Amino acid sequence: MIIYFFNIEMNKIFLAFLLLLIPSVSSAQNERISEIISSVAEELADDETDPDAVEAFIDKLHDLNERPVRINSSDETELSRLFFLTDFQVKALLDYVHSSGRIVSLYEIANMPGFDRDLARLLTPFISLDDGKANHADSIKLRNNLLSNFSVRYPESYASAPGSPWKIFTRYRFSAGSFSGGLTSEKDSGEKLLAGKASLPDFLSANLSWTGKGVVRKLIAGDFGARFGMGTNINTGLRTGLSLTQSGYLSGKDEIRPYTSSDENIFYRGVAAELQVKKTGLSLFYSINRIDATIDTADNKTDLYINSFYKSGLHNTPLSELKKDAVTENCYGINLSSEFKNIRIGLLWSASRFSIPVKRIVPDPEDIYDFRGDRTMTVSAYYKAVHGKMVLYGELSSNLNSRIAFIQGIVFRPADRLSINLLYRNYDPGFTSFHGKGLFSSSTGDNIKGLFGNFTFEAARHLFIIAGCDLHYYPWLKYRCSAPSTALHREVRIRFLPSDKISFEGAYNYRMTVLNQQESYGIKKQDNLVSRAIKGVIKYSPDENLTFGTRIDYKITQPGAANGMLLLQDFNYRFRKIPVSIWFRYCIFKTDNWDSRLYTYENDLLYYFSIPALSGEGNRCYVMIAWEPFRFADFRIKYAFTELMQNRNSFSETDEVKIQLRMWF
Repeated sequence: MIIYFFNIEMNKIFLAFLLLLIPSVSSAQNERISEIISSVAEELADDETDPDAVEAFIDKLHDLNERPVRINSSDETELSRLFFLTDFQVKALLDYVHSSGRIVSLYEIANMPGFDRDLARLLTPFISLDDGKANHADSIKLRNNLLSNFSVRYPESYASAPGSPWKIFTRYRFSAGSFSGGLTSEKDSGEKLLAGKASLPDFLSANLSWTGKGVVRKLIAGDFGARFGMGTNINTGLRTGLSLTQSGYLSGKDEIRPYTSSDENIFYRGVAAELQVKKTGLSLFYSINRIDATIDTADNKTDLYINSFYKSGLHNTPLSELKKDAVTENCYGINLSSEFKNIRIGLLWSASRFSIPVKRIVPDPEDIYDFRGDRTMTVSAYYKAVHGKMVLYGELSSNLNSRIAFIQGIVFRPADRLSINLLYRNYDPGFTSFHGKGLFSSSTGDNIKGLFGNFTFEAARHLFIIAGCDLHYYPWLKYRCSAPSTALHREVRIRFLPSDKISFEGAYNYRMTVLNQQESYGIKKQDNLVSRAIKGVIKYSPDENLTFGTRIDYKITQPGAANGMLLLQDFNYRFRKIPVSIWFRYCIFKTDNWDSRLYTYENDLLYYFSIPALSGEGNRCYVMIAWEPFRFADFRIKYAFTELMQNRNSFSETDEVKIQLRMWF
């Protein structure tokens, strides 16, 4: 069957490789950004696919690319904007600038403790090597940025939906000196363009913020996100520490920032402030927001209660329209933090109250520990300490019902070429945090105990070995498993970077989890679902910026010995004399079932992402063109199609078109 599949696709593969022979040169910056985002987003996708996390990561990376970090600044807050660095690495940068003066070359960064050549190259698009002094010559000048995306897929997923199949996303941002603001709107596929009594888009978000340097550091009115400590209490952005072969947990300062994403339920809507006196900071916020939920009526037919929260954000059927903005959520909190030499401590209190209580009339055993009632409160204490080549960090959070979340981690470097991370976490069943995402937490944030460890070793010049292991235990029932269970994840990744023109990467991934057997009656029995996957990637740049990429994946799952395989070819280039870039991919895949599916990150519109789950037998191809006709505008269009084999003689095809227009002035 595999041989037959390869034969019928050979003519398309030959065409794809002919296109790869077209000579050209590219300018590079956007391609480098895409490469970095691709590498990290694929790791996020492989770990249970967290699209919200990928979207937050992409948004942060593009923000850093537009406003590079002044690496020679002595301001720790400025350097901490490089959120993917650990506290140890941020401290190493600060110490180097204080002791040696300005950093004038990336080679200096590569030789610092905690850094290597690969990480220094990753930093390139996100840092500036100026003198570290901000330029205020035109600081009051009004700057505007407008972005609009239009996408559609055929055949339509919601043929009977009330609105058009087009998905429309628009984001506007402006800044003028210390003031900035923005407006975000989104209409998903099948939703009405303008709905409700006020005829507004299905999702509309706005904010206005002011940043200062005195006691009052930041004020925000409108929609905002927040993150404090390790995130178990409040973290509306990226769930940190998802990758087994990540060099360290995602670090960064406590922050309240304007909300610019399109998740329709996780953000806050109200006012927030950040105050600072020397090394002591105080953050306060208050929010009143309407969120989606499924509302039912109690036995007396009069009392209403929340049966479940609706998080997809889609309102393209009569039933889903009833869930929109069904509940009012009031949130408020205060965070106090202070630094003493090399230790930083913080205390956080937050509370939420719903206009309708949450109830479980006929609870499933899996839901026994789920939240009930109309209010919750969480208190947290956290710390970070740096001592020599070691970083210690931890957090303890507790709900009103005394259910806790506890994190303790350590990062240390016994040698300049070796970095080790260890992390223990315990999220009690019943620990509830509606706006929290802790380190290595589950998708629901509770019911998990685990021990994680990894290391990064520069075995030889340009040769890096990264390995990680995560052993975790679920003390109560979970989705698709009707008994307490364990899981084990292991991964080894080898990277060889002999030159800037060519790189090699190989990875082996092992995952074991316990799931219910597929039985239609009786007490559910469990099986160990095991998957093993290998991946090989070669990237080659015959010219300075022209990039070719070849990747092959193979995956096997048990029980059932289901296999999955994937082969793809990438390339991108930019014409010499016209401001046009082209990205092209051709991919063939074959998987026996959904458990053996494979993920691939695709280059996409700016501030956007695409990580299709490839399952079945078929091929996927896309071409994207970016055109920058003026210095103040660019245009992108992407066409992608997926063919799935139905039988030996027929395919079903899905087509997708995405268009983006961006202007800055």
